[in-house]
Amino acid sequence: MKDELRELLDKQAITEKLYEYCRSMDRMDEELGKACFHEDAVADYGVGVFQGTGHGFVEMCMKAHPMFHSHAHQLANILIWIKGENQALSESYVDATLRRIDEEGNAYDIRNLGRYVDEWEKREGTWRISDRKYLLDFDQSGSNAGIFETTSKRDRSDPSYFGD
Repeated sequence: MKDELRELLDKQAITEKLYEYCRSMDRMDEELGKACFHEDAVADYGVGVFQGTGHGFVEMCMKAHPMFHSHAHQLANILIWIKGENQALSESYVDATLRRIDEEGNAYDIRNLGRYVDEWEKREGTWRISDRKYLLDFDQSGSNAGIFETTSKRDRSDPSYFGD
């Protein structure tokens, strides 16, 4: 029973770290994003997109994402395999949609659907990504007829931070 409970707790900690990564992208929270990766983590989002470190990817996003009006990262089908006390693997499906508004007020959405294939290490009691490969399954990008005014904030003033 003790091993099964430890495995469930580890899987929950990894799942929450995956959710924190999505939150960091949508709220443009660089500190939270970097906390999802070990400092020496490798991140491979594909040739022409990004290949480097996890921290480097987060920094790139924090520079590139302000041009978008809004974005949403959502995860599904999260599978986690615990491989000993301090190592794990995971696959999670991601749906990332980014919206920009052109000069005429027209919305254009970039929607990528793919998978994060991550290697995890627990160091000093904390699970973080040590290696990420992003696999793009397909994208669905183009003009969007609907215009909306978002009620969310893309920083720590968003109500989901509960006054932190």
